[in-house]
Amino acid sequence: MNRELTLDDLVMAGVALAAGLLLAFLLRMLLRWLGKHATRTRWSGDDVIVDALRTLVPWAAIVGGVAAGAALLPLTRTVGHNVNQALTVLLIFVVTITSGRLIAGLVRTVTQSRTGVAGSATIFVNITRVVVLAIGFLVILQTLGIPIAPLVTALGVGGLAVALALQDTLANLFAGIHILASKTVQPGDYIRLSSGEEGYVTDINWRQTTIRELSNNLVIIPNGQLAGTNMTNFNRPEQQMTLLVQVGVGYDSDLEHVERVTEEVVAEVMAEITGAVPEHEPAVRFHTFGDSRIGMTVILGVGEFSDQYRIKHEFIKRLHKRYQTEGIRIPSPRRTVMFPQGAAGIPHQREAMTAEVSEMAP
Repeated sequence: MNRELTLDDLVMAGVALAAGLLLAFLLRMLLRWLGKHATRTRWSGDDVIVDALRTLVPWAAIVGGVAAGAALLPLTRTVGHNVNQALTVLLIFVVTITSGRLIAGLVRTVTQSRTGVAGSATIFVNITRVVVLAIGFLVILQTLGIPIAPLVTALGVGGLAVALALQDTLANLFAGIHILASKTVQPGDYIRLSSGEEGYVTDINWRQTTIRELSNNLVIIPNGQLAGTNMTNFNRPEQQMTLLVQVGVGYDSDLEHVERVTEEVVAEVMAEITGAVPEHEPAVRFHTFGDSRIGMTVILGVGEFSDQYRIKHEFIKRLHKRYQTEGIRIPSPRRTVMFPQGAAGIPHQREAMTAEVSEMAP
């Protein structure tokens, strides 16, 4: 425009800007009210959506007010174009940040709510956020009139050099993706490696897997090493497991009575101890004629791996007390050493035995 700037132009532009600010404030208050209601629902995804909109919608209202105000001013074509381009870049930047936060939050919500999916694995969240930010960056460059084809070509050549320099890092990255995609290990699982490390998987990120031991210490294992080692997962195919406890009773015991008493103790422990499986059917299996006892295996049901120590502790205490009440004897091993008469022993041992016999004689 070629006309002069007037007071009416400034008033109209100020009204447009104020309207945008007022609309942003009202929308933010509305979204805050929606956020309070979203926290009451079971699905946590609506919290993520409302939180993202609380950033995007007010900024969009402000940008709209500024754009309307600029359109009412007698700006030159060049200045108007620059203002519109700056506002567009600002809006794309806000949309990109909000989209990255929204999509990453939804991915985290889905992975935490579904069984068999990476419960808290940040690798998916990080990859999603990086992809969204990269797309937004390319859109901003395109908006500014910067050709992105040469940039993509340069990034491809440079990416090859970076890939060669970061072989171990990329190997850990793809190993982590493979672990999560194969669903052999998920956060929350209790695993034991062939090298001896064991504990709960707390997170799988782009480089490493974090394991929390029962002592609450953290063990950091590179994803490549985890993917290439022998491993036992105590949560798959199901979390519940069986616990085998070895018990022995004397040869003079009534085995029918022993089996019945032991099954009663098992049923009591399964019903009263936290972490046990109440629907577990008591099982007692005799298996060995030992040197001093008849051996049997008692099978207990355990909800998860760490519950076995508490359940075994309570079972042994209660079984020992019940055996004492019922008169069931748990014999200790005994050995009888026979020395043939006239056998030549080690001189100092023979002298010690002779002295001991002499002291015991009246």
